[in-house]
Amino acid sequence: MSLNAALIRRDFPIFERMIRGENRLVYLDSGATSQKPNVVIDAEANFYRNNNAAVHRGAHQLAEEATEAYEGARLIVADFLGAKADDIVFTKSATESLNLLAYAMGSASMENRFHLHEGDRIVVTEMEHHANLIPWQQLGKRTGAQLSWFNVDAEGRLDLSDIDSVITDNTKIVALTHQSNVLGTINPLDAIIARAHHVGAVVILDACQSVPHMKIDVKTLGVDFLAFSGHKSLGPTGIGVLWGREELLEELPPFLFGGSMIASVTMTDATWAPVPRKFEAGVPNMAQAVGLGAALEYLEQVGLEKIHAHEISLTGRLIDGLQKIEGVKIFGPTDLEMRGGVVSFTVGGLHPHDVGQFLDSKGIAVRTGHHCAWPLNKKFGINATVRASVYLYNDEADIDALIEGVRGAKKYFGDR
Repeated sequence: MSLNAALIRRDFPIFERMIRGENRLVYLDSGATSQKPNVVIDAEANFYRNNNAAVHRGAHQLAEEATEAYEGARLIVADFLGAKADDIVFTKSATESLNLLAYAMGSASMENRFHLHEGDRIVVTEMEHHANLIPWQQLGKRTGAQLSWFNVDAEGRLDLSDIDSVITDNTKIVALTHQSNVLGTINPLDAIIARAHHVGAVVILDACQSVPHMKIDVKTLGVDFLAFSGHKSLGPTGIGVLWGREELLEELPPFLFGGSMIASVTMTDATWAPVPRKFEAGVPNMAQAVGLGAALEYLEQVGLEKIHAHEISLTGRLIDGLQKIEGVKIFGPTDLEMRGGVVSFTVGGLHPHDVGQFLDSKGIAVRTGHHCAWPLNKKFGINATVRASVYLYNDEADIDALIEGVRGAKKYFGDR
């Protein structure tokens, strides 16, 4: 049974409003942040109304209820990923999750498996979001480790032809995106994971653009750490997730220090609480975690396989429509093999910001700019693109409105 986007949109109050006058909202910027259904808004608000208290603190009823709600959300996230609850660490964002790993590894002691020596190697790709590039870049600068990367080919896919010379015997970390936030490319993980594990490296996956859109099971995926953000998954802002293999989380030193993450403290020393609390210093984003739990339950009810199939169908329609417009150039694969629902493009000599403003005047929300991926933009010799990203609440009418909007922008600004 196909997905009914019109029925789904009724669950999202933002689609009741009009944009720039009397235009219906055509929201094609879910790659930046997703809209929120009523169940998520209600879950977060109800926590504040009825259960608000600091979790893991106090013996009163509200504290017990808050802790139960917070840990219940952790269990929902674990089930969503096919993981164990104790392997789920709540952070404020995927960016924080990735920085947690980079800083923790950078402070690992000499005897710790994560300790980096001068001459060790960290491997990334040319298509990384800044959040999965700069932490490793800076870790290399602090430790003397060498940063290396997989190149992107003209089609927008990783070039793995020299995999053995990129992931060398001295490689300690391989960090890459599951799906590019610019190109829509879904990367082939099996060969990369196999080579990384062969040389003893850990694999870290930025799954921000995949976890909200396709079924992920960490037991079969094969990576060692995975990060994603709540706000791209129909959830609130201010909540992120880090999943890691149990034995690796146990060995990883903590990132932040303070209350809740300790087992014992003296004036001269401290010992750490078990995972995941070792990584959750301070009062966490409790209501946001509860909201994320509601969001993931909503996605499960709709069905991740159904969502992915729906997005791929819309992506095919968008690519076909854009290719029929003279002067439009698509960056990334134009076939649907190993591809997600993100399409970045330019329109002749028009500046992407001008195209974006014209589309906005019609109620169509897209992203314009470098999409936090400057090295990738430079690879293709561009400064910016227009990016459309689809989700479960989009339909064919949204795609057709965007295609017509691009034609309108060409006519309005004139071909050049």
